[in-house]
Formats: sequence, C-alpha cells, structure tokens
Amino acid sequence: MQTIRLTVAQALTRFLDRQYVKFDGREEKFVEGVATIFGHGIVLGLGQALDADRGDLTYYQGKNEQGMAHMAAGFAKQHNRRKIIACASSIGPGAANMVTAAACATTNNIPLLLLPGDTFASRQPDPVLQQLEQEYDDSITSNDAFRPVCKYWARVNRPEQLMSAMIHAMRVLTDPAQTGAVCVALPQDVQGEAYDWPESFLEKRVHKIGRATCPAEDAEEAAARVRAAKRPLVICGGGVRYSEAGEALIKFCEKFQIPFAETQAGKSAAPGGNAYNLGGIGVTGNSAANTLAKQADLLLAIGSRLSDFTTSSKWLFDENARFLNINVNRFHAQKLDAQYMLGDALACLESLCSRLVGYKAAWGGAIAQTKAAWQTEYRALANYQYGGKDFVPIVGARNPGSINDFIRDLGGTLTQTEALGVIREQIAGDAIVVGASGSLPGDLQRMWETDARDSYHMEYGYSCMGYEVAATLGCKLADPAKECYTLLGDGSFLMLHSELVTAVQEGKKINLLLFDNAGFGCINNLEMSNGVGNFGTEFRYRDAAGEHNGGMLNIDYAGIGEALGCVGYRVKTKAALIAALEDSKKQTKSTVIDMKVLPKTMTEGYGSWWNCGVSATNVSDKGKEAYESVMEERGKARQY
Repeated sequence: MQTIRLTVAQALTRFLDRQYVKFDGREEKFVEGVATIFGHGIVLGLGQALDADRGDLTYYQGKNEQGMAHMAAGFAKQHNRRKIIACASSIGPGAANMVTAAACATTNNIPLLLLPGDTFASRQPDPVLQQLEQEYDDSITSNDAFRPVCKYWARVNRPEQLMSAMIHAMRVLTDPAQTGAVCVALPQDVQGEAYDWPESFLEKRVHKIGRATCPAEDAEEAAARVRAAKRPLVICGGGVRYSEAGEALIKFCEKFQIPFAETQAGKSAAPGGNAYNLGGIGVTGNSAANTLAKQADLLLAIGSRLSDFTTSSKWLFDENARFLNINVNRFHAQKLDAQYMLGDALACLESLCSRLVGYKAAWGGAIAQTKAAWQTEYRALANYQYGGKDFVPIVGARNPGSINDFIRDLGGTLTQTEALGVIREQIAGDAIVVGASGSLPGDLQRMWETDARDSYHMEYGYSCMGYEVAATLGCKLADPAKECYTLLGDGSFLMLHSELVTAVQEGKKINLLLFDNAGFGCINNLEMSNGVGNFGTEFRYRDAAGEHNGGMLNIDYAGIGEALGCVGYRVKTKAALIAALEDSKKQTKSTVIDMKVLPKTMTEGYGSWWNCGVSATNVSDKGKEAYESVMEERGKARQY
C-alpha cells in the first residue's frame, strides 16, 4: 500500500480539495473552499496546512463564525446542495458561535461542513484557554453542543480516525435524504500530528447523487389516490427545487389541470406567472392558495417538510381531505398520516404522470378566479400609501401612537407593501432575493412573483435572524453574474451583519434593502393582537418612569453601511426609493438602502391560522378573547 506522510490538517485539506459530485451526468467540484476565523486552536494546524498547500480551495476570511457559516449555507442552497464551502473555527466561543448556523442548516436540509478546533486530545495541558470544563465528564467540550443540531458528528482524537470521519461526513453531505450540518471536531494537538496516509484516501472521489425511484406498487397506489380525487392541490416544496423538477411539475399540473401552491422553500422552483401557480400557501400564504386549499380533497405535497406555516398548524384543510406525499426522506414522507411515494421529486412525478393518462381535475374556473382576485388584492397592497391623520394601518389600529411617533422621530411615510411593490417592479427579473425573518417572509411569499428559477431564496425553516446578509453573500459567490438583494428588518440587521465587511473585502456586490420600522414589528403585532401590551418590541428610549416608552430610535443604517465601505441611501418616500434602486444598479460596491417604513403596514391574514402559545389567564379582554379563539381553532386542526 502506497502511503504519504502528512499532518492531520494537511491530509484533511487534500481530501477536501479532491471531492466531487455527479448529478444527471454532470460532474463538478463539491468543496469550493474553506471559510475560517483563525484562533489559537486552529491556526497552527489547519491554518498551516491551508497556507502551505490548499490546492484549488478558495480561502474566505469570515468576520463572525455564525455569519460565515450562514454564508456557506446560502452558497450551498443556491447551488441546490451540490457545492459547499467548509467552515473552520478555533475552540471555545468560535466553535459555539456556529451552533446556531448548524441548527439552521439541519432544519432546512442544507449541507454545511463545520470543522471546529477542539481542546487537547491528550488532556495534558488542561484546562487550556477557552476550554469548557465539566466535573462529571472530562471528554465534554463546547463542540458537544453540535450533537443535537447536526446530521453527523465526530471528534478526531487520533489521526487515523480522520479517514472514517470524513468518508461518513461526505456520505451525509451528499445524500439528498439525510443532508444537513456535519461537525468534525479537530483537537488542536491532533491537527499537527503526522501519519502515514494511504494514498487511496487522498485520491479524487466522485459522489454520485442519484434519483431515487419509487417502487411500482407504491406508484400505482398513488395514482389510484389521485384518480379518486376531484379537486387535488399540489404543494410545491423545497424538494422540487433541489431535484430541479420545476419543469416537470408544470407539465404535470398543466396536463391534469391541477393547481399548485408554493412553500417558502419551493418558491421559484417553477415560474410564478404560470396559470396553475397560486402562490404562497399557509400562514404566510395568499387568498388564492388558501381558498383552494380549503376546498381540496387531496393534497399532493412534493418535497415539503409540511411545517406549521405551510399547513396553518394542520388547520387549513378540509377534515376529509387526504394526503399524498412525495419525498426522498421517509420521515417527512409519512407526515399527516399520508400515503406516500418515497423517492426523488422528478422521478416520482414522471412515474405518476405516466399512470394518470386521461385524468383531469374538476376545478373548472376556480383557479383563474382565485388568481384574479389575488391580483386585485396585490395591486391594492402595492399602491397602499400613507394618507395623513386618517390613515388606517393594515394590521389594525392597535397602536396608532406608534405610527405618529414613528413619523415624528424617523420621518418616513413609506408603507411596507408599497415598498415591496416598487422593489419588485424596479429590480431585474432574474435578481436573487434573500430573506429569513420578521414580517418580510410573509409579505414576500404573498407579494413576490418571479419566473426566474431559483431566484427566491428564503430561509424559513429556522427563521434565523441574522441569516440574511451572510447568505446573500453566499448567493453572490454562487452566482456572481446576478444582482443579489436581501430584504431584512432593522432587528435582523442589528443582530448580525458582519459578513457585509467580507462582501466588501471580496469585491462582491450585494444589496441590502433594509426595512426600518424601529422594532421587532411582527412580534409587536403578535403580542398586541393576543392581549399583551406594547411591550419590549419597539426600539425606544427609556422614559422618566424607567420604561421603554420614550422616543423611537432613529438609526442611520445607511451611514453604518458607508462606514463599512458600501454606498448608502436614505429613503423615506416612494420617489426616493425608486431613485435609490435605480442608482444602486450603477454601483460596483455593495449598497445599503435604508428605508424608514411605517409600522403596521405589512400584509396579514388571508384565511390562515397559526397555533401559538396564548396565556390561559389574562386580565385584558383582548387576551381572554385570544385564548378562547385559540382553544376553538385548535379543535379544528388535525390531531397528528
């Protein structure tokens, strides 16, 4: 057996550089590069290896470990999970910072390889700097926190353990049914240890990503269920996107006259303007999708986790409606007591299509009617403008003082839905838009329509504040020819925007469309509509009584962007927004468009319900009503 003597870190670097995937006959490099923030627990091991010989791996310098991992997740998602950037960190807080990103990636089934440094395997210098000690177990370190949020976890305590650990890591990362975050912890002493590695371990490896096919018997039973339905409705999930099955979905729906609705992950897998595309479904869905979902007698969910926002907490559908799920993962396929086809979305659609010759759904003109009604509502939202003292916010006049205080302190009169209408009209049709948290995912799922494939990039499995800026950079690295925009609130920007500096450093232009409503607006809506006061969700100064009821914070977010090397725009009106968007297209630097957007002017409702924890005892009448309403609606939801 031929061997080569290298350190663990050097062998790891060579191994990563020689991983490839093959899908539908296309072979491409799997590991694009490594992002890291060096610290004492990794710089002399992995750092030395990358400095000496990193092959064709690109090195990215992160600014916050969570941020750089979100960047890698955004990059992987935009590549439909067939290319990754590995993320390495030092021990202690550097590693712990990546735990949130790991949970985010695993929730969304996005491949994310994490290589955190670890404390000494020998334990002789213990406790070393940044070491977490537990009296009951010497083997525990900060990296054990990755165990519940990863699909595979390993610690390399001896050099030879690296081989099986990395082969297992690649198995999980390249498996559509099991992919998510993978953690391979690297003790800082082991990284530098030398070993005689079999050359076969370091040779080029091609991981074949196949299209799992459903057994014929299951396909026949699925076809029988569709044939028995008069009003089937397809739910297009993220699996349609990752399988690149959008075109097959359109052919299927057109052939059998079946409408389809989109989850956040499935949006832009198929053209938004298609006659059978109803748009977003569920809690953040529109009136067209939710109206027909209630009338459907069969829900055909393709590649969906069927989260509470998709199903309206299992409340949305007729009690007699049945489910047929297509999913590559058995765990998701069996949800809602469904009959299922276990396999790749494209392969299963083609198999099902061949068994439904002559079938037609019986929706008639309902599809066109509900779509037309929604378009009327969309136009009203896009043209919703501030009207002076008699202005009525969409979300309801629950706290009119916030509107008046906002105008007094921040000066903006732009509404959120009006801004979205302008943005959709002004930016390029194939631009990539990114979001994750707050009220914007709901507004975007309802109001955003695009015919450009994979141009809608929403992280809404974990709804992780702080994902937006970093993931937008990941999208830009994945598709540098496209303009990439993130739509985010002021709360998310404040939580994590460190990788904006990385974008500037890399010369990769990204565009931040920052909706500043001086607080955590969607949670303010939630609390006030359920009997909680206006508490802890607006960005205000303390008043004389010691409460946060003073004036609203007026932060110059454009100025922050300018200080970091971006071009900043300060927007308070529709005209100013149009001008900023047009000028931003001419820039080669990253841009920050700081929009002062009126609170309570986001979308809401459209025939959905969300099961959320509500206090059983409440002194306010509104709170009592909310509890009674929740108890009543819970009784209408499916119980599995």
